[in-house]
Amino acid sequence: MKLNCLITGVGGQGTVLLSRLIGDAALERGLNVRGSETIGMAQRGGSVVSHIRMSDGLIHSPLIPPALADIIIAFEPAEAARTLSFLSPGGRLLSFSRPLQPVSASLAGPYDAAALIAGIREEAGPRFTLVDAEKLPALGSPKTLNLVLLGAALRLDIFPFGREDIVTVLKKRLPEKFWDMNIKALSLL
Repeated sequence: MKLNCLITGVGGQGTVLLSRLIGDAALERGLNVRGSETIGMAQRGGSVVSHIRMSDGLIHSPLIPPALADIIIAFEPAEAARTLSFLSPGGRLLSFSRPLQPVSASLAGPYDAAALIAGIREEAGPRFTLVDAEKLPALGSPKTLNLVLLGAALRLDIFPFGREDIVTVLKKRLPEKFWDMNIKALSLL
């Protein structure tokens, strides 16, 4: 069993927490896990990328080579497009529809999210799932959107663990006052 998961977004969206939950759940299942995060300007709205590799065998590098990601979870369309070269031929890509430009991209002005999404659809085809963030009910906090995406990813049956495994590690990582809203977000889609 081997799985490569790439998570990408903009600082403050919860990409790092999401990568930790995924890694923790894999560890709880007895798998070897390696990960790496590029957080750079994360606190200022810069791009954030997390690589999580899990296997029942050896993992030699924490970084996912291009075209070997089994799943990419993107918090916004530009980040999905930027990391598309990592997607394996049989991999899956999930992305929120709402653009939230990283600071580095904002200098060039707003981008046409619809055109970018159309380009991703053309390249990734049926491997691409777009989650319309605008149609989601109020969750109590925008910080739970990362769990919405994880819940959608879990339903693809790619991970070697399920929802209950994530709930278990979530309760170890987060203060109790945040459990209910995050668990609800995990089951929203």
